[in-house]
Amino acid sequence: MPNPNKVTERLFQSPSKYIQGPSAIRNVGKYLSAFGKSPLLLSDELVYGIAGKDLTDALEGSGFKVTRGIFGGEASREEVSRIGAIAKDNSVDFIVALGGGKTIDTAKAIADDLGLQIAVLPTTASTDAPCSALSVIYKPNGEFEHYRFYSSNPTTVLVDTSVVVKAPARFLASGIGDALATNLEAKSARNSPNFGGGLPTEVSSAIGAKCEEILFKYGRQAVEANKVGAITPAFEAVVEANTLLSGLGFESGGLAAAHAIHDGMTAIDNHTLHTKMHGEKVAFGTVCQLILDSAPTEEMDRYLGLMVSVGLPTTLADLGIHEVSDEELFRVAKLACAPNETIWNMDRLITPEIVFHAIKGADSAGRDYKVRHGIKL
Repeated sequence: MPNPNKVTERLFQSPSKYIQGPSAIRNVGKYLSAFGKSPLLLSDELVYGIAGKDLTDALEGSGFKVTRGIFGGEASREEVSRIGAIAKDNSVDFIVALGGGKTIDTAKAIADDLGLQIAVLPTTASTDAPCSALSVIYKPNGEFEHYRFYSSNPTTVLVDTSVVVKAPARFLASGIGDALATNLEAKSARNSPNFGGGLPTEVSSAIGAKCEEILFKYGRQAVEANKVGAITPAFEAVVEANTLLSGLGFESGGLAAAHAIHDGMTAIDNHTLHTKMHGEKVAFGTVCQLILDSAPTEEMDRYLGLMVSVGLPTTLADLGIHEVSDEELFRVAKLACAPNETIWNMDRLITPEIVFHAIKGADSAGRDYKVRHGIKL
């Protein structure tokens, strides 16, 4: 049931500053000069080789003393504690996160534990996590443990598109899958409190709508540009939509069924499914969201067309689970309807049975679209 506590205040939250552009890392010194002079730079070994050395050189060239933290690969409480100890031992005065979602989530938790500001430098545009005031915390074995929420968003988010364009185009497409859910879910959650605990503002609705507009206008063009390493206006627009607009839109607008069904998919024990990226699984959840929203075929086809054009999954077979049983799908539906899941933000009747049939219907809609357009199943 939406808004059981009868919240009436509207709330919008965001990072203090967002910077995006090619070779932005070269100017990092002027953007972080007010933070302090002794940062902890958290990145994994691979990312450090791609962008970390250039970032360190830029910081040290501006008079910063950089302490390096090597991310171990999992955003767990143990990793937060381990890297946090390094930060304390070296008396750092702010945190810099360079990398993907788990690196960023770990750095946010460390900054929160130590009461320090954080600058986030994502190296892909695959999720909308960089701007948000939350982390997803896992157990050391990779199993989901809990969400961790913070009182403030990252102080600065800096996106160097000359780094982002080096990532495989699949990452950008996955970000499109994640961002494509933003506007649909926000519209379904418009009467529910958002992640800040207030009702969505008009500006959050406008951001969600603009995010969707950019994805339909430039999504395929941006992915094709990414494939050849071209930083085009379309690429820049989609990076912004995936990172900033989707980040602000989901946090201040709210989530609904697409992400809840994504979470429910952890109930299926299938290796291929679990190798799919976050946005790839959310894309199928978005088809389920459209089913629950009673979207007409014309509207459904519009979304499916964009997803297919950038290589996103639209059927259970695309996710590698074409032989999944009804029993397994019902477990997905039950987990999607767990207490406190975002699906309860929807202003309509929801039960595990309804969600189960939505999943089946989404798979059918995806297969039907492919058949009608001569695409191999």
